[in-house]
Amino acid sequence: MTQENTTSAMTDTKSRKELLIEALSYIGKFKGQTVVIKYGGAAMVKEEIRVTFAHDVMLLKSLGMRPVVVHGGGPEVTRAMKSLGQEAEFVEGLRVTTLDNLRTLEMVLSGTINKEIITHLNSQGGNAVGLSGKDGHLIKARKMVHVKGVDLGYVGEIIQINPEIIQLLLDNDYIPVISPIGLGEDGQTFNINGDTAASRIGSALKAQKIIFMTNVDGVLEKDVLHSTLTPEEALSLIRSGVISGGMLPKVEAMLYCLSNGVGSAHIINGSDHHALIAELFTNIGIGTVIRA
Repeated sequence: MTQENTTSAMTDTKSRKELLIEALSYIGKFKGQTVVIKYGGAAMVKEEIRVTFAHDVMLLKSLGMRPVVVHGGGPEVTRAMKSLGQEAEFVEGLRVTTLDNLRTLEMVLSGTINKEIITHLNSQGGNAVGLSGKDGHLIKARKMVHVKGVDLGYVGEIIQINPEIIQLLLDNDYIPVISPIGLGEDGQTFNINGDTAASRIGSALKAQKIIFMTNVDGVLEKDVLHSTLTPEEALSLIRSGVISGGMLPKVEAMLYCLSNGVGSAHIINGSDHHALIAELFTNIGIGTVIRA
């Protein structure tokens, strides 16, 4: 081996040791803590990424953390709707939901996607259990009245989270996997924005962290990533229009969490293998974190 190769190998070994020490410091802090993961976007597209995600969740579990998965599935819902001749319409990142749309959405979210996630987790040795917001009165909702007067149909806003069923599962070593469907007091089903559902569930559980896995690197301004933001800085970016569209409900959900007992809120690009681990167990992380 040449001197150059020897030096390179020694540098690489040193970097790995430093990375391991860095990760171990976080493992001790997070043991016994609840982490809510909003699973969506690119992380759900490719089979190999779905497998990696399940592996990472099981790693968190093996390290003594209490993961809770709240999932979306917008692209799959849209594909199912189009195959049935239904329109897909959005207003500021929220899906306008007719009664026919609602039936399709619930079938895909609480059926196909929820069970696929459970299959991946359990095939990795997990003990995952699927829930919808209807189960155990987990998500109580009412019809959302949009601030601009737009009728969004059967889109709901959350009026109450009853986390007892989640706590029961966590205390008995299960991994809850939750689809964002709400139930009204009159028995009406509602489509709940997945980011909003995750934020309310995270807050009700007083989670240590909430992580939004999506298809972008985080909050970008002129293609430059904001790796760290304060709530005040995030609000400024909303007012200036830098944060808009589909990113807006995510950041609003993050800010809600931080004002209601969650330690930190993260957005990461789920298209990278082991993105969840890289964000949780390294100092720099890979996405955007907002801390109070």
